Amino acid sequence: MRRRVNPREAKRMMQRMGLSMDAVQDVEQVTIKTSRKEIVIEKPEVAVIDIQGQKMFQVTGGKITEKTVEQRLTIPEEDVRLVADQTGRSIEEARKALEECDGDLAKAILLLQSKI
Repeated sequence: MRRRVNPREAKRMMQRMGLSMDAVQDVEQVTIKTSRKEIVIEKPEVAVIDIQGQKMFQVTGGKITEKTVEQRLTIPEEDVRLVADQTGRSIEEARKALEECDGDLAKAILLLQSKI
């Protein structure tokens, strides 16, 4: 037979373990961004659980929408100059080669050297 734990007793047990839980009021939206997608949760219920100084958020309910995020390659200027210097080509040609090679320096240099 299982014994039910009353809420007051449960709260005392949580405090002894260094755990506290509170609801976050008036949450309109939670957004989770990854490198490939964005998840938006409208009107969720959010609880903050504090376990010995570490905060954990629990998100439940709400309308969930997901969308993929277009990845944009960012090429550092130092990489562009390095490829241009190594190949004797212009900055514009070096940037274009790096974009074609997804930022891979060695591939971009080889690509430009093979176009002599």
